[in-house]
Amino acid sequence: MPETPCQDVVEEDVFARAHAGNADAIAKLLLKYGPAIRARLAINPRWRSSLDVEDVMQVTYLEAFLRIRQLRTLDADTFTAWLSRVAENNLRDAIKELERDKRPDPRQRVRSEDSFAALADLISSSTYTGSRYASREEMKHILEDAISKLPAVYQRVVRMCDLDGKSPQEAAAVIGRSVGAVKMLRSRAHDRLRELLGSASEFAIDVA
Repeated sequence: MPETPCQDVVEEDVFARAHAGNADAIAKLLLKYGPAIRARLAINPRWRSSLDVEDVMQVTYLEAFLRIRQLRTLDADTFTAWLSRVAENNLRDAIKELERDKRPDPRQRVRSEDSFAALADLISSSTYTGSRYASREEMKHILEDAISKLPAVYQRVVRMCDLDGKSPQEAAAVIGRSVGAVKMLRSRAHDRLRELLGSASEFAIDVA
């Protein structure tokens, strides 16, 4: 009778495949380690009507699929520490955005013809000195191409909140998620756009 592989060998194989981006292996790690991370998340009662732990974990799991290959190494300790940080950052950012509702950003709702310019402004670095210029049409093409590469739920939130001018409350009603979830999704979508665009996101608009 052939010997049964030891658990450590099986685990090493799962981690190796997950690190390479294998979706089934990533799902196995999330199933094994996710519940403990979920159990440690605590949301202030003040925000529980707008956000729950499941919202945080759904975005965290999506981010795990997108970003796991960025880790230099992967084992049980590094994965759980990293996933915990992702979850905590998602929770922190969601609460920060909910608090911002008290002082709405005037760029939140813009005329449709200005929506791409407003999005470019949101995702561009505040320290950029402005050496690259693009026409409005070029800017729109660059952003449309980047948005099309986002996960479907990120695309949907960006199009509703940034391009169509819907509020997070309106977007939440359309997609059947909480306001806090929409805010997390939008924040992470902006992060992914910055990564996708790199220096291409750092442009000013030549409107002359």
